[in-house]
Amino acid sequence: MAEQMEILVGELNDGINKAGLAKNQAEYEKYYQLVFDRLDQLEKHLEDHRFLLGNQLTEVDVRLYVTLTRFDIAYYFGYRLNKKRSRDYHNLWNYAKDLYSKPGFRDITDFDAIKRGYLLGAENNPDGILPEGPDVSVWLESNDRAAKFGSLKNG
Repeated sequence: MAEQMEILVGELNDGINKAGLAKNQAEYEKYYQLVFDRLDQLEKHLEDHRFLLGNQLTEVDVRLYVTLTRFDIAYYFGYRLNKKRSRDYHNLWNYAKDLYSKPGFRDITDFDAIKRGYLLGAENNPDGILPEGPDVSVWLESNDRAAKFGSLKNG
């Protein structure tokens, strides 16, 4: 199971990069589909699981969290992965907000740095215009994970 999740999350991250850096339409479409297939699989899995590998937070969860924090800000527009935003997935969105609600995650998540890093100086943004959005205050909204699965230990 752990190996499968690492592959799944790895394919998601790899697919995001390959879609965003694709040099032709067919390559882009192939990885676009892979990304959303993987997000759909993760959405389904998180319907019945607090974390990716059960009831304990693992490295795979941290890797997915990083991807989800970047998705709406950078990948959705900058990498043309615009089928859905992370917040359009009920379970993935609540999972990400649950992790963000923990100081260890919230304290190291800098949405402005993510936006600057991916969008300033990007090939598809030659004028260096930094978008005002998206509104990241939605990350502070409540999530349903604790009610559904219980409180997180030590967090």
